[in-house]
Amino acid sequence: MLDFSITFFITFLNISVLYFILRAILFKPVSRFMENRTLKIKHELEQAANEKAAAEALRQSYESMLSKADEDADRILREAREMAREQTAAILERARAEAAGLIAAAHVQIEAEQSAAASVFKAEAVGLVLAATGRLLRREANGGDARRAAAEFVAELEID
Repeated sequence: MLDFSITFFITFLNISVLYFILRAILFKPVSRFMENRTLKIKHELEQAANEKAAAEALRQSYESMLSKADEDADRILREAREMAREQTAAILERARAEAAGLIAAAHVQIEAEQSAAASVFKAEAVGLVLAATGRLLRREANGGDARRAAAEFVAELEID
C-alpha cells in the first residue's frame, strides 16, 4: 500500500507541476491571446458600427442633396417656362404692333394712291370736258377760260 500512496503522491506531484508549467507556458498566453482577440473583435465591431453610422449619415446627406437638386431642377424648369411665356407674349405684342404699323402705313399709302388717282381722274375729266365742249361749240377751246370752266364743272360733280 505504500507503493500505491507513493505512486499516487508522485503522480499527483507530476500532474501539479505539469499543470503549473502548462499554465505558465500555455494557458496564460492562450488566455491572453483569446482576450486580445476578443478585444480586437469588439473594437472591429465598434468600428464597423461607427462606419455604418457614418455611411448612413452620408447616405442621408446624399439623399438630401438629391432631393434639393430635384427641387432646384423643378424650380429652374418653372422659371424657364415662365420666361418662355413672357418672351412669347413680348414677341406676339411686337408682332401685333408691327402688323398694326404696316396696316396703318398701307392705309396711308392707299389714301395717297386714291388721292393721286382722283387728281389724275380730275385732270382727265377736265380734258374730256374741254374736248367735249370744243366739239360742241365746234371750236377749239383755248386759254384759261375753258380750263377754269371745266374745273368748275368737275368741282360741281364732286368727284373725289
